[in-house]
Formats: sequence, C-alpha cells, structure tokens
Amino acid sequence: MSVTAPLGFRAAGVPAGLKTSGDPDVAVVVNDGPQASAAAVFTSNRCKANPVLWSEQAIKSGTARVLVVNSGGANCYTGPEGFATTHRTAELAADLLGVAPIEVQVASTGLIGMLNDREALLSGVRAAVAALDGDGGPAAARAIMTTDTRPKEAVVDGAGYTIGAMAKGAGMLAPSLATMIVVLTTDAVLTPEQCDTVLRHATSRSFDRLDSDGCQSTNDTVLLMASGASGVEPCVDELSKQLEALCREVALQLLSDAEGADHDIAIDVCGAASEDDALEVGRAVSRSALFKTAIYGRDPNWGRILASVGTTQAAFDPADLDVAINGVWVCRESGPGEPRERVDLTSRAVTVTIDLKAGDAAATIWTNDLTQAYVHENSAYSS
Repeated sequence: MSVTAPLGFRAAGVPAGLKTSGDPDVAVVVNDGPQASAAAVFTSNRCKANPVLWSEQAIKSGTARVLVVNSGGANCYTGPEGFATTHRTAELAADLLGVAPIEVQVASTGLIGMLNDREALLSGVRAAVAALDGDGGPAAARAIMTTDTRPKEAVVDGAGYTIGAMAKGAGMLAPSLATMIVVLTTDAVLTPEQCDTVLRHATSRSFDRLDSDGCQSTNDTVLLMASGASGVEPCVDELSKQLEALCREVALQLLSDAEGADHDIAIDVCGAASEDDALEVGRAVSRSALFKTAIYGRDPNWGRILASVGTTQAAFDPADLDVAINGVWVCRESGPGEPRERVDLTSRAVTVTIDLKAGDAAATIWTNDLTQAYVHENSAYSS
C-alpha cells in the first residue's frame, strides 16, 4: 500500500535526530529502473524553500532516480547555508547510489527559518540508503510526517502495471498546492513528457481542489517517477484517469487528517457558467471562517454561504440561488427553503451543494471546519 508497490522501487525511513521526538525523519525512495522518467509540480508560492529551488532545476532533465525527504525542518529562508545543505544532500545520495546529483530530488518539511543539522541529515541519508528495501514504503511514509497523525498511502492496479503513492500533510492545505509532500511511483513505461502531462492533469483535479485553511506553504512538492519495470506501455488516457483517482484518494486522506478538524466538507458547485466559476465559488466558501465555524457548531447557516458566493465574479443571479446541506435544500431562490432543523451535522462527512443556475459546469472543492483544536494546535506549534 505504498510507493514500493510498483516494480523497480525501494524505500526506507529512518530517525536521524532532526525531530526532537526521536521519530523517523529521513526517507529515501529509489527508482531502480530500467527507466527514470519523472515529472514534478511545486508550490506556486513565490517564497520557495531551498529544496524546491534545487528540485525545480533538477527535474528539467525529465528524470529522477532518487528522492530524499526530511521532516523536522523545512530548510526555507535559511540562506546560503541552507541551500548548501540541500546541495550536499543531493550529492551524497548521488554518490551512495551511483547516479548524477541532477537525478536526485530533495524535499523538506517542518518549521520555516531554522537550519537543519547538516551532519545529522547526511547521517540519516547514509542510514536510509543502507536500509533501502522493496518493502520499505510504509517506513518512508512515516518518516515524512510532521503534524500528521497517520501516514497517507494508496495503490491502484492498472492493466499490467501499478501506481503507488505516499503523502504527508495536515495543515496549511490550500490550492497550488498545499503543505504536502506527495510521492507517486509507477512501473508503467512512460516518457518524461507523458509523466508531466498526466501529473499536471491529476494534480489540477485533486490536490489543487483541496482547500483546508487557505494557507499556502513554501515547500509543496508532488513528484511522479516511472521505472518502466513492468514493461507495459499503457493507454495513457486510462493511466491518467487512474492517477487522477489515486491523487483524489490521497487528497481526501490529507483532508481527513486536517489539524483539529471535526468535519470533512465537500462543496459541490453546479449550474455554473464555467468550471472556473464553479471553482471560484467553491474556494470562496471554503475559505470563509464564518462558514467553517458554523459547520463546527453544527449550525446549517446558509446565509454565510450566500455571503461568500457574493464575493466572487462568477455568473449568477443573486436573487436565484439554491443551497443544500447534506441533501436538505435549506435555501431556495435565495430565500428560506426546507426547515434547517432537518439538517443532520453529527457525522464527519458534510456535503454542501450550491446551484448557481447559470450553466452546465460543475466542480467540487474539499475543505474542513474550523475548530478550537485547530487554533490550539497552530498557536502551540511554532510555525
């Protein structure tokens, strides 16, 4: 159930002392080939961490044979010393595994503005390389966790090939991308161009539609590596659909572990003039603190939803909007609909449906409620 499920991959996760807890904090994933096609997408935040700056340049080759991830420190805004640590990490992994440094992707997650202990990190890289194993995916998934309460892993089987995934992320989850490190592996035969195409399609319809708290990180990385070890050249359209479904499954795992959340909320916007309109409306509602606290309080306050819809540039008639919460149409034609007392918000899953009545387009944004536990965690956790 992880990144080592496809043929041609080994992984490991070890403790290196970067986390004060002593938990595993360095992961290495290796693509043993025969191919090394790869693609990646990174945060669109203009303030980028050193590993992102390195990896953005390295992935331009269209190949990646190794990924090194550390938790316990983001290595962001740590100056030339921080970038030197990233560079040295890539060089060491390359030397140990007999590849070129440009074939090494590096990712970090944790606190911004604090230097990682370079020697501890490099020691962790050595230990992880020594521990590489075809069953090492679950250990790697644990080593990349920060405020996560559990690892995120998934696998899907195609027609003679497999796609695996591991991810971390629990807070600062917002489009383009979120505080996430996601590693996707497949043993299908793919070119770098095909990797890039299917990855960008999948992320645009999964991770970019996850909006937990509207906060965008500096370290986000989603990497796809293809080993070609199955020998199967897939129908790319079919693989693309499978990858999208896998990424959506992982995105929802991230959502379900969102810091302090009591409810997982799907905001379904239908009747939109365009998909962009539907996404804009969904994101506006997902970022409303008033809406999110209402769901936390189990209050089906549809007025807060309409107020958020009204902040967008989407096409709609403000006097003719319908809203349902968990299947109860509490708002009809921008006025009271069915009695709000019929809405049951005791379960974790919540669905909000907004009908703009302006066209045939639709889209879903996933978010969660805003709780006292979220405020406590992010006030007590220095970030």
